[in-house]
Amino acid sequence: MRILILGGTREARELAHIASGERGFEIVSSLAGRVRAPLLPEGAVRVGGFGGADGLRAWIADNDVAAVVDATHPFAAAISANAAVAVRDSGVPLVRLRRPSWPQRPGDRWVRVPDLVAAVEATAALGERVFLTIGRQGVDAFARLERQWFLIRAIDPPEGPMPPRHEILLARGPFVLEDESRLIAERRIDVLVTKDSGGDQTEAKLAAARLAGIPVVVVDRPSLPEGATVVETVAQAMDWLDETRIDRGCT
Repeated sequence: MRILILGGTREARELAHIASGERGFEIVSSLAGRVRAPLLPEGAVRVGGFGGADGLRAWIADNDVAAVVDATHPFAAAISANAAVAVRDSGVPLVRLRRPSWPQRPGDRWVRVPDLVAAVEATAALGERVFLTIGRQGVDAFARLERQWFLIRAIDPPEGPMPPRHEILLARGPFVLEDESRLIAERRIDVLVTKDSGGDQTEAKLAAARLAGIPVVVVDRPSLPEGATVVETVAQAMDWLDETRIDRGCT
């Protein structure tokens, strides 16, 4: 039973590792190719886009895919939408593996916003020295803020316009509280900006902001496609795969 995992996340790699060791599953992981040196999962890997929903639908049919797991980043709205369209009316089941959002804890000074446009407005009003942790995509939205200084952290360098006053910090998580607190103190950060990505790999920055008493601009996740089947853990995704295999009479 061939499974296509739309990946790029730690959960996708964990699922590929576990499912590759199960009899009856053949795993193919797909990576968007936006990170220069991605962490590769176990099993077969393809890199690059499919050419929209129609291209993904054709690839699924041409490669005899029996089920699709969308384990992309919570903000990868385009591929999630394409996956939902691609499997519609095809009989190929789809599940969305989406890690839980971060919980807001006592002492947090969160300002929730619906998108990056609103994040820019909130940031302009909240601080002078900004720790921008939204990845390399979307940094250009902040380019018009000339008064603020930005510490921009990403795995790869951002492309396109950037705020005129900035420092680039290339790093890949996991990050720990001690280091995040030191970074906030040394750079005199007074506002943190993040997407609600969830997961424990980058959660330490929220605890560091809480301890420092600084506000956090949190960009809400995009909505999932209507009618999506959603699980939150790798174990739940494996249960779904096992149930799908049984439903299809595979052994």
